[in-house]
This record gives sequence, C-alpha cells and structure tokens, in this order.
Amino acid sequence: MTQRLKRCSHRKAFEESSKGATVVCLIPARTDTKYWHDYVMKADEIRFVKGRLKFGGSKNSAPFPSAVVVFRKHDGDVPKISAMGN
Repeated sequence: MTQRLKRCSHRKAFEESSKGATVVCLIPARTDTKYWHDYVMKADEIRFVKGRLKFGGSKNSAPFPSAVVVFRKHDGDVPKISAMGN
C-alpha cells in the first residue's frame, strides 16, 4: 500500500465517521508517521495488538506492530487507548 493510499484511507475513515458511520480499521501501528497524528489520533478508540499478527497458515508474522482503530462520531475528546491480546 502506498503512503498516499494510506493517508487517503485514514482520511476517508475519519470523514465518514464525522457523518455518523462507525469505521473499524486494522492498520500498522506506525505512531511515528504524519498520517497517524493527522488522522488516527482523532479516532474514538485505538487498540494496540500484542505481538505480531499472522494470517492463515503463514509461517512468518507481520514485520510491524498492528492496531485496531475505531472511528465513530464523537465530541473530539482524546481517543481511548488500550492493548489487545494475552
């Protein structure tokens, strides 16, 4: 996924939530990026996934940490941040 597409998808999730939609995204937890601070930090919830994800029968895990981000219409408070996993 290109950086531009990442920025567009996070912006779209944020914009749709401001119209009343609930949008749930599984994304790389790239907390050092501009898009994270511009859009993800405006989410209602951020849940960091413990460990690295594996999909299907893959022997290798993702090379990055992940987060589940929930965008829904809210009053602009800071996001609820928590961890998921064992």
